[in-house]
Amino acid sequence: MTDRTAAMARQPAAGAILTIDVDAIVDNWRLLDRFAQPATAAAVVKADCYGLGAATIVPRLLAAGCRVFFVAELGEALALKPILGEEAALYVLNGVLPGSEAEYADANIHPVLSSLAQCRAWARLAAAGRELPSAMLQVDTGMSRLGLDVAEQEALAADDDLRLALGLTHILSHLANADEPMHAGNGLQLAAFRAAKGRFPGLHGTLAASAGMVLSPDYHFDLCRPGAALYGIRSGQPLAGLKPVVDLRVPVAQIRTIAAGASIGYGYTFTASRTMRIATVGAGYADGWRRALAGKGFAFFGDHRLPILGRVSMDSFSVDISAVAAGDIAEGDLIELIGPHQSADEVAAIAGTIGYEILTSLGRRYRRVYL
Repeated sequence: MTDRTAAMARQPAAGAILTIDVDAIVDNWRLLDRFAQPATAAAVVKADCYGLGAATIVPRLLAAGCRVFFVAELGEALALKPILGEEAALYVLNGVLPGSEAEYADANIHPVLSSLAQCRAWARLAAAGRELPSAMLQVDTGMSRLGLDVAEQEALAADDDLRLALGLTHILSHLANADEPMHAGNGLQLAAFRAAKGRFPGLHGTLAASAGMVLSPDYHFDLCRPGAALYGIRSGQPLAGLKPVVDLRVPVAQIRTIAAGASIGYGYTFTASRTMRIATVGAGYADGWRRALAGKGFAFFGDHRLPILGRVSMDSFSVDISAVAAGDIAEGDLIELIGPHQSADEVAAIAGTIGYEILTSLGRRYRRVYL
């Protein structure tokens, strides 16, 4: 019996259980850090570590040797700063909102400056005598989302006083199509990033997130920013050796037998063509189990695949258990939604979305068990 299986076996039958293998996350980061060499790997821990619990995961990554972390918003950084202390650098990807500059300085949180206006505001704080944490400069290489365009890069590069006041250490950009290895946009963005880097001699580079890391070492530069891969989510070409992280089990709330002609759930979108045994399970779209899985998705009990019948409700949905022997499954038993038989990425593919969205949507009602 594995540690994961043993931990789940000790849980009570009642209540949905989301098991998060923190050891696997740490192992994934170590693998990615080795793969990035001679660059190093940061850890993207935004959105509460993709919904899995930053307060538990971040200290383990820090203990493993990760020394650069990224979040999306200042509020996330302020929550994590007491955990990280001064042992690691914490960067905010979405830029500095007007008026928030002093909060970055007070907490020693590093900004990713994404516009000339942000650069000027940061420099004004330096001119006022504040000692500022170092910053990264974000450039737009073709995604048209965040960062300085070419004209703005050239203007900043020509303004020595402004540029030197910023305390820049890295230039940063983000790939739009890294999950499609043959997409022409990857090479175009790489060329644009190299050109941007040439405008700012001496700055380190960071371009690749999870998918970009496996495109080619050409995309690694000095620092890689894996996020999805840490949490076992596929992004682009899979990297051999990454471990699954999440196991989700929900309880059977009720078992019943229905006759041919009986309908199930809201809207009567499923009507039985034969006598069936069905189980209603205690999770729904409020818990991140998407309505799009209705009539297409599956749960598992042992090796039995259990089709979802009818609509997914806020707190429950029904599955066909006719193939399971009557004495083998009972109310209170746990069935698998994510685990050995189907990954979050496979659930996402059925739902018409991506694994990122499945993880970040998992609700707060699950009992969370950290391995």
